[in-house]
Amino acid sequence: MNDHTIEPAVENPEHPAEPEQALQDQVGTAADAGDPAEAGTDSAADTDQPSGKRPAQAADSSQVSVNAAAKTGRITGAVHQYFEGVSTSLRASAKWILFGILCGAIVGTIASIFAIAIRAGTQLRAAHPQLLYGLPAAGIVIVLAYHRLGFAKDGGTNTILEAIREGEQVPLRMAPLIFLGTVLTHMFGGSAGREGAALQIGGSIGNGLARFLHFQKSDTKRVIMCGMSAAFAALFGTPLAAAILPIEISTVGIMYYSSLVPCVLSSLVAFYIAQAFGLTGEAYPLGTVMPLSLPSALLTVLLAVLCALAAILFCTLMDKISFVLRRFFKNDYVRAAAGGIIVILMTIAVGSQTYNGAGANIIELCFEGDVSKVFILAFLLKMVFTAVTLGSGYKGGEIVPSLFIGATLGMHFGSLVGISPALCAGLGMGALFCGVTNCPIASLLICFEMFGFEAMPYFLLVIAFTYLFSGNFGLYHGQVIRYSKYEPGKINEHAHH
Repeated sequence: MNDHTIEPAVENPEHPAEPEQALQDQVGTAADAGDPAEAGTDSAADTDQPSGKRPAQAADSSQVSVNAAAKTGRITGAVHQYFEGVSTSLRASAKWILFGILCGAIVGTIASIFAIAIRAGTQLRAAHPQLLYGLPAAGIVIVLAYHRLGFAKDGGTNTILEAIREGEQVPLRMAPLIFLGTVLTHMFGGSAGREGAALQIGGSIGNGLARFLHFQKSDTKRVIMCGMSAAFAALFGTPLAAAILPIEISTVGIMYYSSLVPCVLSSLVAFYIAQAFGLTGEAYPLGTVMPLSLPSALLTVLLAVLCALAAILFCTLMDKISFVLRRFFKNDYVRAAAGGIIVILMTIAVGSQTYNGAGANIIELCFEGDVSKVFILAFLLKMVFTAVTLGSGYKGGEIVPSLFIGATLGMHFGSLVGISPALCAGLGMGALFCGVTNCPIASLLICFEMFGFEAMPYFLLVIAFTYLFSGNFGLYHGQVIRYSKYEPGKINEHAHH
């Protein structure tokens, strides 16, 4: 019998029930399945009814009781299972919440010291430009350190990206090596950034911390990403982008959302620790931003195409110049010394150290509105300086040089087409960042953090179209393009150079 259906009363042939009486019998049966008090009253009233109806009512009541008990058991089991799942989730969440905070504190502190060391080295070279002539010797020291600690075949950021995807361990000794190598590169005039190095420092320290705490191997991906978020946030001062970049960068088309909470926490903790060290985030003024119109939208898309081409050119130069240097200078020590000499000769040819170091001062000039202060082909020279430096074995990142390229290219584009050079410089920075990393979400976030939200429509357009037109090129061969940018399907290709 269905417990949701009221059966009709069974009639006694000798005492046929009237319709009204049958209805009363049904109501009495329903009462037996409902409120006990009402059921008791109906039972007393049933003593006046024919005895033939009572067995059916008793059977109905018994069946309803069985169904109610079964339903109660199912509900109890579901509730128990729910709270058991909640308990397990809370234990796992507590583990990653605590790790995110701890990782942010440790990596944030080390990354802040790293940033201060790079700034001190850059200031020392600015005060003593002749330090540039020590670049070949600095290169030899870097190579020696890597060889002595067993990192003769250093994969750099590619090692970190492959570790995230494959769940492999990252040697802790990578952190002090990239720390020393990057500081020496900046101090003696190599052209390199620092955020790429920060990803290596954060990833290796995060992984080392997890091993110290006896985390399982399956946790490797998340601990590396936590460290990367912390280091990037501390150095660049953009916690939003820092939280998202690691979970987006290793595999294009896949976001590792299980790492979101620990990455957010480590990013925020590291960001505030960096502020305690006196470090501030990068922020640039765009001036007055005109509302988006059809002409300005079309020009923004054109800028995106140019930035995509520039990103492809930069990635290609990074790969080809490294290949040529390795082919002609097979010995690592000779290659570092030769690369240092080439950078010195190029600097002498240019007549200044504009393209040495990270180039943050030139990026700032791009937002002052005076295009005459920046050479129109500055973006191309920065590509060559950076490719020679990193291709020779010097250490550092590629992110700030990418921002340099985008800012100088965008500024001159804006000047030529009649759009605010400062706005176009900002658009170029966001576009180049996206073009070389294939991370549109992190690119949007870093633009909002550096430039504010007022120019949102412009950034949305330029980043989307740069992502589209940059194809499967990228700075990091360890990055995998899992899903096509053009069609809904898997391609599983490594980023091209």
